[in-house]
Amino acid sequence: MIERFLSYSLRWQCPVKLVYMSEGQLKTGNITVVSLTEDSFDYITARKKKTPQTMRTADVLAASYARGDDGDTAKKQQHKEKEADVQ
Repeated sequence: MIERFLSYSLRWQCPVKLVYMSEGQLKTGNITVVSLTEDSFDYITARKKKTPQTMRTADVLAASYARGDDGDTAKKQQHKEKEADVQ
């Protein structure tokens, strides 16, 4: 299920909420995936938008939609189509 949320973030360029282990501590935060490999992914955060960081997929304990995101990709598709029409 975690991989599905990471793929969702990458495809729609939207943040997802993660619970993960970092340096032996439990952490949580919103991230946006910028690239995805078999066992790791690169991501940006709201604070560090310029420099992508890398995390192992095994370090992620849980993933969910970020606050305000209901996961309805039909709305996102319509929004992308409207943006394409404007340009």
